[in-house]
Amino acid sequence: MVNKKGIITAAVAVVIIGGGLTIRHLNADSNKAAAKKVRTINVAHTQNYVPYDYVKNGVSKGYEVDVLKAVDKLLPDYKFKYHPTSDEDLLVGLDSGKYDVGVKGAWWTKERAKKYILPKQAVGASIIGITYRKDDNYKSFAEFAKKSGKLVPISPQNGQYAVVQEWNKKHPNEKITLKSADQFTVGDAYNWVLEGRYDAYFDVKVNYQNSVVKSSGAYHSSADKLAYIPYKGIKTYPIISRTNKDNSNFSKEYDQAIKKLQKNGTLEKLSQKYFKENVWDFVGDK
Repeated sequence: MVNKKGIITAAVAVVIIGGGLTIRHLNADSNKAAAKKVRTINVAHTQNYVPYDYVKNGVSKGYEVDVLKAVDKLLPDYKFKYHPTSDEDLLVGLDSGKYDVGVKGAWWTKERAKKYILPKQAVGASIIGITYRKDDNYKSFAEFAKKSGKLVPISPQNGQYAVVQEWNKKHPNEKITLKSADQFTVGDAYNWVLEGRYDAYFDVKVNYQNSVVKSSGAYHSSADKLAYIPYKGIKTYPIISRTNKDNSNFSKEYDQAIKKLQKNGTLEKLSQKYFKENVWDFVGDK
């Protein structure tokens, strides 16, 4: 249309045909689509949890980070911005709305699902198992259980506690001795196993590799005395803030994107890149 000052507004198009002036109205829906803003999703991630989430040469890296980058490519209405931070700041930021999403190798728990949005589709998985004295030469987690192995105590708030409880319910004749305890250092756990105080420490495989296997690990000096057996994979999820009501819809779109990445092999490819194995092979009933 033309206003009183003779200025043609954005709502019309002008076409000159045979020396005449023709005014055509633009499609309103096209205007709306062009004007639609891309929403920024602020993603916080821990900066030292190799290979899940970390920073290298100033760039956010890691399995979970790269999965989210692949999700971002499938969601044109969103742009992800990454914020390396501490575990504590990540949670505080989610609570305040500073961050929309946080990744930290987080497992599903009732408390977490109540406080935050946990999508239906996992981003990855943590392989858990036992670190034990190499001389005991266990062939499997089941063999450890049959011998009534005694685990380093686990806090009831730790997701690993529930995993052991589940095993004991399913295998009443092969129960693992489990006691609850307050938090302690990983170093304490490894030392207690070496001393014979306990038979094994229920450990995340990545932690064992970083602490014992790697030459730079804090407990590499015990590498010739300790061994590890994987048990199963526990799914990890992005933690989504409830502060922004639009995050509920974002969670659903994330789920659809993850399904595509699972189907086209992207998740397995990234797992092989960062873990040298497919962590999804360990997920399921064991």
